[in-house]
Amino acid sequence: MSRLRSDFWVSAYLRRCAIEGLDAVLRRRGAAEAGAVFVKIDHLDGTASLYGPAPQVLVESESERLFTAVLVGVTPLDVEEKIKREMKFDSDLWLVEIDTRDGRHLLDLARDG
Repeated sequence: MSRLRSDFWVSAYLRRCAIEGLDAVLRRRGAAEAGAVFVKIDHLDGTASLYGPAPQVLVESESERLFTAVLVGVTPLDVEEKIKREMKFDSDLWLVEIDTRDGRHLLDLARDG
């Protein structure tokens, strides 16, 4: 089974966030078929976190879309700088931003080892 297209996944993710009462917005639209998806969490206390695609070695099935923490509890500016660097390597990336004090993001996280 192949992995769900990025545009469909992001659309479903935004809908799920809305249903769960999370304020989520699409900040950057990437390649519809296979753009990498990043999720910025603004903790509303001057800190932010960034989640991105898990390394392929941690993904058990081709159809899974798992995430890993890229940055945690840093300034929002740190996250923005990281995104700018990522865009130099991958101009097709997607960026979703969630504002939440409790850190909920509803992402499936990869387990190390």
